[in-house]
Amino acid sequence: MKVLSVASEVYPLIKTGGLADVAGALPSALAAHAVEMQVLLPGYKQVMAKLPNPVRLLEFDDLLGAQAAVLACRMDGVQYLVLDAPSLFDRDGGPYTDAAGADHPDNWKRFAALSRAAATIAEDGIDGWIPDIVHAHDWQAGLTPAYMKHGKAVATPTVMTVHNLAFQGQFGPDIFPDLGLPQSDFAMTGLEYYGDVSFLKGGLQMASAITTVSPTYAQEIRTPDFGMGLDGLINARADALHGIVNGIDTKVWDPGTDTMIAANYTHSKLKKRQPNREALAERFGFADTDGPVFTVVSRLTWQKGIDVLAEIVDDIVAMGGKLAVLGSGDQALESALQAAADRQHGHVGLVIGYDEALSHLMQAGGDVILVPSRFEPCGLTQLYGLRYGNVPVVARTGGLADTIIDANEAAIAARVATGFQFGPVTPDALREALRRAIRSFADPKVWARLQNQGMNADVSWDRSALRYASLYAELLASKSENP
Repeated sequence: MKVLSVASEVYPLIKTGGLADVAGALPSALAAHAVEMQVLLPGYKQVMAKLPNPVRLLEFDDLLGAQAAVLACRMDGVQYLVLDAPSLFDRDGGPYTDAAGADHPDNWKRFAALSRAAATIAEDGIDGWIPDIVHAHDWQAGLTPAYMKHGKAVATPTVMTVHNLAFQGQFGPDIFPDLGLPQSDFAMTGLEYYGDVSFLKGGLQMASAITTVSPTYAQEIRTPDFGMGLDGLINARADALHGIVNGIDTKVWDPGTDTMIAANYTHSKLKKRQPNREALAERFGFADTDGPVFTVVSRLTWQKGIDVLAEIVDDIVAMGGKLAVLGSGDQALESALQAAADRQHGHVGLVIGYDEALSHLMQAGGDVILVPSRFEPCGLTQLYGLRYGNVPVVARTGGLADTIIDANEAAIAARVATGFQFGPVTPDALREALRRAIRSFADPKVWARLQNQGMNADVSWDRSALRYASLYAELLASKSENP
């Protein structure tokens, strides 16, 4: 099967979050299941600088008003197709925001162009390669099924994956005439959303299948609490909805070979983790390495429960713990955590921003990874924690609930526990989860078992890749039966 994957970020070329990790890992994971996946992404300045010997394959004289081309290059066994449109993507800042952190005002055009290019590849192929399936990720690729619906690739099955329903690509109605779609698509059965245009809604309406990144999240988004205004549509398409939990790239995330950490180790040689704890303590300015080290690698937002964490920082220190935080987000939350770091100097450390190497060290050197999210479609941070023996404390929601086995008495006795769940997301509930973790940490044998059980958990893409491959096969079989 030939599959075109369309994503706004793909690791290792460009990354702001978990979407990049997923889009980057899928091609290699699916290759074992006879799926040949090529990945289309925008030619941001950072991406163009990393391309080795790109080949120009497809030209656009007018791609929503922009001159553009699709470049191809192969890196580490993955075939990348890069949309080189300088007027849209050759600019400072990140993929979605400028250097000052404000959204690019033409994001609608930038990502509509990405979807339009994907549809063109689906219709005519590229360098003789024509996809059997097109797999679009999140709102930035959400118009791909819409463009395909009105072109030669109308019969090609499409998959729309929702990594986070909170981000919907919503823009004013004035942009619709410039999208090049028929007026009939600006309707409740198309892209129209409370008078605006929603790229994600269009994808959810028109894709052959919808996937989310965990089974629990697939059910949660069918409810008003988690549906973000789209629960009615999702329930109407429930037969097309699939929850497939994410995996991680176990070659990139392997404490036995990771070159970004201070010392390598395995589940059977946990004592070799110690240099990582010491390196982490030095990096965050901890006075000592006594007590458990709690780590947070996250966007600093309300969704991630960081406001709740900020309320109990002093309690963590009072319980004998240290706290290391890496991330960026809401200015008020950044300020609250900075104030805590200043107040608890030597016990709390904060790094604003994102640092891939430091995130690896935090998993290798931390004792507990905290993920107190109010909602979490899947989450990868807790999976990295399992892989590295950094025991997760997670909110009981979405993919966190699907991937962590709570260390209650029965699970500890059965030797299957891998972390600690709590709910609801309140200061009191989080405090109690931390107390439970600290009590277990005080018993070295119990703690080592938790680490071992987590490190032996299957967090790879093997099972999930098989489910994607099976879904693709089902869609192609249905196409054959209903040409």
